[in-house]
Amino acid sequence: MPDASSTYKINFRTGTAIVIASMVGTGVFTSLGFQVMGIQSGFALLMLWAVGGLIALCGAVSYGELAAAMPRSGGEYHYLSQIYHPALGFLSGWVSATVGFAAPTALAALALARYAQNVWPALAAPLAVGTTYTWGTVLAVAVVLVLALVHGRSTRAGSRLQVVVTAFKVLVLTSFIGAGLVLGKAQPLAFVPDAAGWRALFSPTFAVSLVYVSYAYSGWNAAVYLTGEIEQPQRNLSRILLTGTAVVLLLYVGLNYVFLRATPLAVLKGQLEVGYLAASWLFGPVLGRLMGGVIAALLVSTISAMIFAGPRIVQTMGEDLPALGWLAGRSRAGIPVRAMLLQVAITLVFILKPDFQAVLVYAGFVLNLFTFLTVLGVFVLRWRQPTLPRPYRAWGYPVTPLLFLALSAWTLVFIIKDKPTESLYGFYTVASGLLIYFAAQKLRLKAQPQ
Repeated sequence: MPDASSTYKINFRTGTAIVIASMVGTGVFTSLGFQVMGIQSGFALLMLWAVGGLIALCGAVSYGELAAAMPRSGGEYHYLSQIYHPALGFLSGWVSATVGFAAPTALAALALARYAQNVWPALAAPLAVGTTYTWGTVLAVAVVLVLALVHGRSTRAGSRLQVVVTAFKVLVLTSFIGAGLVLGKAQPLAFVPDAAGWRALFSPTFAVSLVYVSYAYSGWNAAVYLTGEIEQPQRNLSRILLTGTAVVLLLYVGLNYVFLRATPLAVLKGQLEVGYLAASWLFGPVLGRLMGGVIAALLVSTISAMIFAGPRIVQTMGEDLPALGWLAGRSRAGIPVRAMLLQVAITLVFILKPDFQAVLVYAGFVLNLFTFLTVLGVFVLRWRQPTLPRPYRAWGYPVTPLLFLALSAWTLVFIIKDKPTESLYGFYTVASGLLIYFAAQKLRLKAQPQ
């Protein structure tokens, strides 16, 4: 085990970059086409992104309190284990390992390949006759493996890479928003509230569409998985969460306004590469293809952030559960390499068995379930341990966590009703984790001396 004092500490700038990079990725560049299939109001579509950002901000202030009170890496795994029961903590860690990081990493890699195909059409060609795999699949796999190699060698090198690619991402997206506002020809779509817009806002379709938006905002809690590696976490962690989430909220509303203002809804409907389509309508086909390549490059930072943060959960679980002890090992640089290899392996399975929209809804449902339980834990912990030192208290308590819980519950109910298959797969994932937990506990009891 390396000396903790000798390992590189993540500062405020790097932590904020990880949060921004974890959030700004697959969802904002791919999900609008699915939302347009059910909602035709410009006002309601923009409100989706505003409401999603509000949920994320309320979640961020709640997580900030928990992270300051219980400063250890592991995120929901650590919080739920301490607040409720180790079994629930294990389930959240299992979900984070299998869905929370591996699935979004795979979706980002697949989206990168799809956008890259607009620049290099040859990537769409199959590897061999009769196979569904393309050269784009090879690109997706290669990007994941290269980034895993970088992060597996050095936390310092990985941190520097994260700051650079995230700064480039924010600069490009800000420039795109500015160019869209100046050059875009407005489509006949109203963004002011009207009767149809309000009806859409309170419809089941809006609630289900929040799944896509919540997925796009997932990652606002990324820094809590690295708590033990953050410089002065009780001071910096809440600032990291709030700053990163606020920046992304502004970017998302601006981007989607430009997408909707510049591109006819009929063109966006059901399409995955909404960024490429909007750029083509704004700048023409040549610059549109170029923008497709730029978006593909931007997705590198999302994949990088997921590979950086995710293994810390699995590594923490390995420290607590003897049956998973082999995952607790770190390299001389303090990097959980074994846990990283496990996450990469699961990611590659998702890449090679893709069903983009189904995986997106499935991941969004399961992640919402455990973030709901974690934010609820703010109330439970205050009730059970009122004297526990809390260097940071959730701003706006109890309104902000209650607002998060209400909106999340609303979304979860409608997902179960409208997307029963994806919801069922989510419950199967949780059930499989429960079986593994009890098997691990049984092995631990057998190993103890009688």
